[in-house]
Amino acid sequence: MKQGGEMVEIRQEVVRRGEGGGPETGETDAGETELALYAWVVDHQRVDVPAAAADLGLDPEETAAALDRLRGAGLIRPASGDPAQECAVAPEAATAPRIAALEAGIREQQLRIARIQADAERFASAYRHRAGSSSGLEVIPTLPEVRTLLTRMSAHCREEVLASQPGGGSRVPEAMEEALLRDRALLERGVQLRTLYHHTARFHGPSQAYVAAASALGGQYRTSHELFGRIIVFDRETAFLPTADDSWGAVVVREANTVAYLCRLFDQTWEAATPFSNAADDGLAKVSGELDRTILRLLAAGLKDEAVARRLGMALRTTRRHIADIMDQLSAESRFQAGVAAARQGLLED
Repeated sequence: MKQGGEMVEIRQEVVRRGEGGGPETGETDAGETELALYAWVVDHQRVDVPAAAADLGLDPEETAAALDRLRGAGLIRPASGDPAQECAVAPEAATAPRIAALEAGIREQQLRIARIQADAERFASAYRHRAGSSSGLEVIPTLPEVRTLLTRMSAHCREEVLASQPGGGSRVPEAMEEALLRDRALLERGVQLRTLYHHTARFHGPSQAYVAAASALGGQYRTSHELFGRIIVFDRETAFLPTADDSWGAVVVREANTVAYLCRLFDQTWEAATPFSNAADDGLAKVSGELDRTILRLLAAGLKDEAVARRLGMALRTTRRHIADIMDQLSAESRFQAGVAAARQGLLED
């Protein structure tokens, strides 16, 4: 008799298919009854309710009800050579029809999805050429529309995805789990995936876990203190840019010269970026020192705290804490004094 997880599933199926069963809390006892009766039939090669009930110490009516449930689950059937006799059926044979039915249902759902996508694609060209998109630019105003188009572009991507994701560790774990599922599908199709993050992402646990998992699948990730902004490019043909109002919309660019320029900007930043690693591996002191020098350089250029935070993908509070620590280390009471001290120590040199 086959034991283990498969028998548990069959036992649960037997209970579910029984009629007039007891309350939910009694399902375990009822399942044990069917399992004991099934084992008895397998051992004795026959169906005999009175004998089985006596041997198993069960009530005859309970045994008969259990037999009906076994029949309903396909585990007890008429013998092929003698329909008047019944016998036990291997669990694999009993579950095969139900599995086949489920698989057929899955295939039907997949066909329906394909038909829906094909119908949508017929109208996509008309949508892309609506007013304002004839120049190769299209404004997608809402986040649901952006996510829908990104999903469709990911599904049709053939060769390469380039992405710049500023913000350091601001992405929530749930969003990164969703992104990993999307990236896994791309990488398994052989699509090259390159992504830029701020250096601050190396301090972010979910980002470290995401990059480790995606890198194992073939994704490439690098970090930089400064990024040119958020961008996603598919096959060097279609680019997604953020809208100027900081909403969750996007501007979709398909004009070939503009997309080529954006790709060159990405490639230049990629070449100067550092392969992703967490801060502990690189050494906290080294990473912190690089960050402090970058903040000093931006302050010396006249940027305010808010602008520095945006450039580095850091929270404003975190940025101000770094600035305060830098001034304390330089024994400076003002930013002017900090700039002078940093210049004397050669901290502003590239």
